[in-house]
Amino acid sequence: MAEKTGKILAVDDNEDILFALRMLLKQHVERIVTLNSPDQIPIVLNHEKFDVILLDMNFTKDAISGQEGFDWLGKILEIDPEAVVVFITAYGDAEKAVKAIKMGATDFILKPWQNEKLLATVSSAIKLRRSRLEADELRVKQKEMSAVMDQPFTDFIGNSEQMQQVFSTIKKVAQTDANVLILGENGTGKELVARALHRHSMRRDEVFISVDLGSISETLFESELFGHEKGAFTDARKEKPGRFEIASGGTLFLDEVGNLSLPLQTKLLTAIERREVTRVGANKPIPVDVRLICATNNDVYDMVSNNLFRQDLLYRINTVEIHLPPLRERADDIALLANHFLKIFSKKYKKNIKGINTAAINKLMHYSWPGNVRELQHAIERAVIMTDSQILDPDSFILSPPRRKTGELDFDTYNLEAIEKQVIEKVLKLNQGNITQAAQELGLTRTSLYRRMEKYGL
Repeated sequence: MAEKTGKILAVDDNEDILFALRMLLKQHVERIVTLNSPDQIPIVLNHEKFDVILLDMNFTKDAISGQEGFDWLGKILEIDPEAVVVFITAYGDAEKAVKAIKMGATDFILKPWQNEKLLATVSSAIKLRRSRLEADELRVKQKEMSAVMDQPFTDFIGNSEQMQQVFSTIKKVAQTDANVLILGENGTGKELVARALHRHSMRRDEVFISVDLGSISETLFESELFGHEKGAFTDARKEKPGRFEIASGGTLFLDEVGNLSLPLQTKLLTAIERREVTRVGANKPIPVDVRLICATNNDVYDMVSNNLFRQDLLYRINTVEIHLPPLRERADDIALLANHFLKIFSKKYKKNIKGINTAAINKLMHYSWPGNVRELQHAIERAVIMTDSQILDPDSFILSPPRRKTGELDFDTYNLEAIEKQVIEKVLKLNQGNITQAAQELGLTRTSLYRRMEKYGL
């Protein structure tokens, strides 16, 4: 016992014994409390926890049988089931001490004791107490984790009819290997749906690989998705497996699939149909086995009509479609989500925030949430960080002003690229160059908007 550790409670009716214990143990433990009567045990244990309780076996009422010690052992374990009790007993009571161990005591110390032996016994008892508490904590965590995992959808919530339909579809589809297309605006939780599908699938023990296709340039598309061999191009210093290979056996989630150009759509379709990929710089195809989930915030059916998205690719990726409603269409879920995020961020930032008042909830419910659930999450997080109050009120939330109606745009051409350039210029101007707000208004990711800006020299 090199450093002081542990809190000890010693109970004995002999003051000389208590004095000797205090003198010996105070050099080695953080705290030692002594009692000359067991009647005080419940009061002390209800106010303070101890690592080890040193308990005399015989008190003045009955100095022979040890029954008092057994009785108090039972009472101590009722108060603290994880208590570590070490009996202090005379040589002639050794058999009784063994009986006590069977009843829940941890060890016993014989009078008169050897100091080294007593210190070793106390040290072992302290370690036992710590390990019991750690095991208890682990059991609680496992119980909480099991309770969370037993919930059908832990990452996103909603009581609205639209969300219940989404949950129902996930339950039906998850156990299959059907390709799924998730449609919805930015911030509605498309990746959360993809992860829920994976977590409830037969591939749950395999990898989940997420790829944001909007952030991959055309020149790197094949290398990222299909891999490359060493020396295949200038920067290919070593061979690299693509995302399809890495995800083989598990789930591959392709986000922003609507942003792919037609040539890249063709390459993706070939890989899906053949269930194999060929690395850049290689000739031999590699078979892959992935459960494919795609997502987009674009209107892919409109894109098909305008020859911007391959119809055969759409048929391949949407065996089942899941439509995520925007938050403004499920206002009944706003209070539920707000309180859900409040608990998360109050705990994260160690704030004692008890709730959101009615006026604040009304303010949240009457806002349009162009950024959807993601925007609500950020709004709650900011409010938690900035508030000094225990209740969030309307002033806790700074929400974007309603977007101005811009009227119809006049076009002097029907060339789609020219129109797209005009729209991007106009929206950037209306948002004073704020890329995030402009991207939200255009229904694009920041990366996708940057790519289009670069394309049009904006």
